[in-house]
Amino acid sequence: MKHGYGASEVSHGSRVKLGAMDRTLPDRVRQLVDEMEHEVGEDGFEPSPAEAGSEGGAAVENAVREILLEMGEDPQREGLVNTPSRVRRMYRELTAGYWVDPDRLVNNAIFDVDYSEMVVVKDIAFYSLCEHHMLPFFGQAAVAYIPSGSVIGLSKIPRIVEMYSRRLQVQERMTKQIADFLMERLKPKGVGVVVEASHLCAVMRGVRKPGTIMTTSHVLGLFRTADRTRAEFFSHLARTPPTI
Repeated sequence: MKHGYGASEVSHGSRVKLGAMDRTLPDRVRQLVDEMEHEVGEDGFEPSPAEAGSEGGAAVENAVREILLEMGEDPQREGLVNTPSRVRRMYRELTAGYWVDPDRLVNNAIFDVDYSEMVVVKDIAFYSLCEHHMLPFFGQAAVAYIPSGSVIGLSKIPRIVEMYSRRLQVQERMTKQIADFLMERLKPKGVGVVVEASHLCAVMRGVRKPGTIMTTSHVLGLFRTADRTRAEFFSHLARTPPTI
């Protein structure tokens, strides 16, 4: 019995070239395969011919070359010759939130449920770009709401955070946008959002203070008007999450 097989083989004696097999996969699965095979933002996601030849794409790449020249670098140097294309694709990825359709994100995942206690989703990791210097800020978000007859699918809350974080942002605005979105879509009795983040514009430049954490919050409905509700929310944030 054969226990091992090469990259061009599968079990039970079948031989299938993986390069041919992955082209028959559904687009979503193929994209996951691409992400595992390549570094995201590098060679894994080649632009479509229309995107590669677009006026906007060319403008971004030309701008990156100008920045490299201003730094005193040579854009034609071996290590930099593909940098403008990489940077363009990177920014498209990091600002993908601009192109998210909120209706498709929610995708009918709002359900009628007879539950009226607080729902808290915390430790949601996010990465964003400060709009002032286009440097990253990153951290964790906590989102809570009190249903009023409807709940939203668990996976949608991190996706909402992702939609607003993958834009040029300021942390204060992002915190409010997350809360307002849930309030508008769910019509709950209240919403609370807390975001904690480290900003590289304060770590790498300017005051250069590593370890500085910025905390923002936005509360609506009962989270704003009822002290006990707000206190319960913050008590949840202080608890250590279970380990798997």
